[in-house]
Amino acid sequence: MNADAVVLDIDGVLVDVADSYRRAIVESVEAVYDRTIRKADIQEFKDAGGFNNDWELTDAAALYVLAAAEGYDRSLEAFTDEIAAAGGGFEAAETVVRDAIGARATQRVTGRLDRTRLRDVFQQLYLGDELYRGLEGGEPDLDRETTGFIHDEPVLLEADARDRLLEGYDVGVLTGRPAAEAEIALERVGLDDAIPVAHRFTMDDWEEGKPHPRALTTLAERFEATSAVFVGDTLDDVRTAVNANEADSDREYHGIGVLTGGLTGEEGRRKYEREGAAAVLESINDVPDWLES
Repeated sequence: MNADAVVLDIDGVLVDVADSYRRAIVESVEAVYDRTIRKADIQEFKDAGGFNNDWELTDAAALYVLAAAEGYDRSLEAFTDEIAAAGGGFEAAETVVRDAIGARATQRVTGRLDRTRLRDVFQQLYLGDELYRGLEGGEPDLDRETTGFIHDEPVLLEADARDRLLEGYDVGVLTGRPAAEAEIALERVGLDDAIPVAHRFTMDDWEEGKPHPRALTTLAERFEATSAVFVGDTLDDVRTAVNANEADSDREYHGIGVLTGGLTGEEGRRKYEREGAAAVLESINDVPDWLES
C-alpha cells in the first residue's frame, strides 16, 4: 500500500457509539414527539448518505414520524431509499415527503418540526447535565437527570494498534463530531496529544461534510502524503475517499470500512465493496497489519 498518512473517523472506529449518539437520536425524537424510530433504522439513513451530522439525522427521523401522521404510508426503508435517490441528506428527505403527501401537508409537517428543540434535547441526553452546562452554556430542562450517553462509549482502538499507527504513519482525524466532543473521544483513546488540531477536521472546521472530499484532501496536503488511507464505519466514509481520488490527481486515496459501526457481517462487507472500499476489516485494530501486508 505504501501509505504515508492514515486518517481516522471517530464514531464506530475509535469508540462504539451504539449506546450514545445512536441512542440519543432515538430518544430525542421520542422525547419531543412521543413516537420514534428503532435504533436499527438509523443505519438506513446512514446508508442513504448525507447524514454525517447526527443532528440532521435526528431531524430526518422526526420528519418521517411527523409525515406518517399526515398520511405518508411508505416504509422507512422505502423512505431512505428515496432519500438516497434524491441525493441524500435532510433536504432530500424533505423533497421525498413533499412529493408523497403534497405541499400543504408537508407545510404542516415542517411547521411541527422543531429542529432547534431536537438539537437541544439531543445535547442534553448525549452530554448529560454537567457537560451540557459547560459546553452548551445552558441549563438542562428535561424532566430526567442523565450523566450523559457520552460516557457509554466503549473504546475500540487497542493500545498496540494505536502505537503502531503513530509510529509508522502520519495520523489525522476526520469526524462529524463538534470539536469539543471529538477532543473528549480522542482523550479517551489516547490520541489527544498525538494528533494536533491542524491534523483534525471536525464539524466546526468545514461546512460540506462527508462525502465531500475537501477535508480529506486538505489533510493529505498538510501531511505532504502521496498515499492516504481513510478508515471509517459508513458508506459515506468510503465515498469520501473515492471522491478524493477524483478531486486530487496528485495523490492516491484508499477507503477502508470497518465492521464495528452500523455496517456488520457479510451484508456490511458487500455494501462497502460496492462503494469501492480498498478493504473491509473487522476493526481499526486490523489496520496496521493490513497496511504492512
